Amino acid sequence: MKFFVDTADVAAIKELNDLGMVDGVTTNPSLILKSGRDILEVTKEICDMVAGPVSAEVVATEAKDMITEGLKLAKIASNIAIKVPLTWDGLTACKAFASEGHMVNVTLCFSAAQAILAAKAGASFISPFIGRLDDINLDGVELIDDIRTIYDNYDYKTEILAASIRNVNHITECAKIGADVITAPPAVIKAMANHVLTDKGLDQFLKDWAKTGQKIV
Repeated sequence: MKFFVDTADVAAIKELNDLGMVDGVTTNPSLILKSGRDILEVTKEICDMVAGPVSAEVVATEAKDMITEGLKLAKIASNIAIKVPLTWDGLTACKAFASEGHMVNVTLCFSAAQAILAAKAGASFISPFIGRLDDINLDGVELIDDIRTIYDNYDYKTEILAASIRNVNHITECAKIGADVITAPPAVIKAMANHVLTDKGLDQFLKDWAKTGQKIV
């Protein structure tokens, strides 16, 4: 399973990338706002740092304008994945981009039916939002499972990019189901290393080591 980092924070991306934990990056208008930086500038910096796909999102709502914006974003770097919303206009733009050989990430997916449309429109990635479904008492992980089954049934090439990841359990469950990619905030990815028994065991080792009176260096 590939790890994409869901942030426009260059320093956070670099920390994870240096450890080999970054296969790509996803951004959106909210993350660009949080970064406080120009979208073209910060996206270019991220693309230069990360070898994998970097999703940059259009903000237009009509297909014609989405295509204009998307083509401009695609000029930033060869590893740009143009991100469009799962609306009819977004699917129209997706088809246009895919036909020209651009990577496309279709975002804001909340149903298996939507995921089928994205695959047929040529999406490189479909982004189902797990956490936001959980927020309204639906099972976000179940949606990943449904899409996996459907895509496997028909050999769709679109990769399932599980998004709106809120916790480590989301990542584990997506891995068990067979999501191709997860995108998560840096803090959630780093939290995967945490376990109370690891902390307890390390504490005991350190106490016992201190009693030996020894040093390694």
